[in-house]
Amino acid sequence: MSTGAGYRSYAGDDMVTGEGVAVELPIAGVPSRALSGIIDLLVAAALLIAGGFLVRALFAGTSTAVVRTVSILLVVGVTVGVPAVVETFTRGRTLGKLALGLRVVRDDGGPITARHALTRALVGWPEIYLLVGAGALVSSLISPRAKRLGDMAAGTYVVSQRASMRLLPPPLMPPPLAQWAAGADLAALPPGLAIAVRQFLGRAHGLTPASRHDLGQALLRSVLPHVSPPPPPGFHAEHVLAAVIADRRRRDADRLARDDHRLARLLPPDPLA
Repeated sequence: MSTGAGYRSYAGDDMVTGEGVAVELPIAGVPSRALSGIIDLLVAAALLIAGGFLVRALFAGTSTAVVRTVSILLVVGVTVGVPAVVETFTRGRTLGKLALGLRVVRDDGGPITARHALTRALVGWPEIYLLVGAGALVSSLISPRAKRLGDMAAGTYVVSQRASMRLLPPPLMPPPLAQWAAGADLAALPPGLAIAVRQFLGRAHGLTPASRHDLGQALLRSVLPHVSPPPPPGFHAEHVLAAVIADRRRRDADRLARDDHRLARLLPPDPLA
């Protein structure tokens, strides 16, 4: 296993919070996504039926070409415009997703924007309406994050807000390495590598001794080029990795505390707090 590919595959689908804590976002399953999609389709059908009656009433005396043009605009607006606008203003939720406790997020776990919502809606038109949902179903079944084609194009996926989010226990600082870690330059450590180390340290007890040793050594070889000066010799690989991640987390916490203090000085106190 190559070092770079190893830590990327081990990092999986996690994200990192502001304090450097690895979070496993609960990915929505295919059944819940399918049910939420059916609800959204029923809402779209109701809007199309109501809009069809309205078009006939308002354009009864006009030509067939005008009625056909307005009808096409109605279909595009309901099937593309409405979902894009709703997901934009609700940060990734439609009526179906609201009912099932789902939300669309970016690949990094952040809230989606209008660009993401519009891309999902545009790609969703052929994969859901033209292919009668077959494209979305097949794509969700073979994708690790249950992504449909619209999610792949937009760089998003759907999470379940009703499932619990698991936080990996933060690694403790080995006391003999605390002074070295506090003075080391850790800024160049890639986020994906940091996630992989966090996951390894949190789950090392469940690995076989051989796998634990090999993966620890591989991660240490990936970490050392991003750390300066190198750690003192003679320490176990897991102790060095724990020292790097623990001090990285300490620095993130200190930075957030400084930001909060700066905001507290610049902004007036909240009268409702």
